[in-house]
Amino acid sequence: MTARTPSGADARIPGFEYHRVRVADGVTLQAAVAGSGSPVVLLHGFPQTHLMWRHVAADLAADHTVICPDLRGYGDSDKPRQEGPETYSKRTMAADAVALARALGHDRFALAGHDRGALVAFRAGLDHPAAVTHLACLDVLPTLDMWEALHGTSAAVGFHLYLMAQPPGLPERMIEAAADAFFSHFLDIWANDPDAIPSGIRAAYLAACAKAVPSIVADYRASAGIDVEHDRADRAAGRQLTMPVTVLQQDWGAALGYEAAALWRAWALDLRHSTVSCGHFMAEEAPRDISGALRELLVRQAS
Repeated sequence: MTARTPSGADARIPGFEYHRVRVADGVTLQAAVAGSGSPVVLLHGFPQTHLMWRHVAADLAADHTVICPDLRGYGDSDKPRQEGPETYSKRTMAADAVALARALGHDRFALAGHDRGALVAFRAGLDHPAAVTHLACLDVLPTLDMWEALHGTSAAVGFHLYLMAQPPGLPERMIEAAADAFFSHFLDIWANDPDAIPSGIRAAYLAACAKAVPSIVADYRASAGIDVEHDRADRAAGRQLTMPVTVLQQDWGAALGYEAAALWRAWALDLRHSTVSCGHFMAEEAPRDISGALRELLVRQAS
């Protein structure tokens, strides 16, 4: 493990040290680390990098060890060639998070994820309950529930899910042909406050995504295949999250015909579910609220 400083003033969280950490054969993750105290791992979403946590991470680092990686396939982390569905399954990416924390000296840690990172965090909580002490998931449904909730014309809001679920070839070519327009679309329509993502950060996101199209598509493709299989097997076996869980979401349920809290309650024994008034990029649009919710989670005792 070696210290590393990313290039570009907007490509780093001030006050954090940067490392490359080996988490699997042939795979290293970039991770920003700061602070001391009980460890918290923060996993980013799409179409972002670890930079989305910059405000929340700085706040939590006052009394926690905060670890912010780029997920495999994203940012400055490795982007292994897809050798099979497991390469970018949430199970594999969850194992990355556990291996990262252990390499940094933490066998047990709290875990928070947003969007894609929340799906990884959810899987980590199911697969590694002895390692994950507290779990927060921001603005997602578990993969199986997400697919079951999408139907009819309302599913148009998730067109990208269906596009990137297609076999390799066409999705990658289509997105690479207009990468900035494709990824900018989500930054534009999912933010209630565009100023929450300043131009330098936005440019960093777009540059990172443009270099990662095949791996990003592979991540989404896994969520239409192997990730659903894993969730379905766990549902059939009655497996649940046993640690304290906090879920924060926008109120999309009424429009799409589902009750988010009820879906999450089926998975989490100790759940606190809240809706938020900000846009999808809540850690950037309402960082004080997110920091506060995470701090409340971190002091909860397992029931």
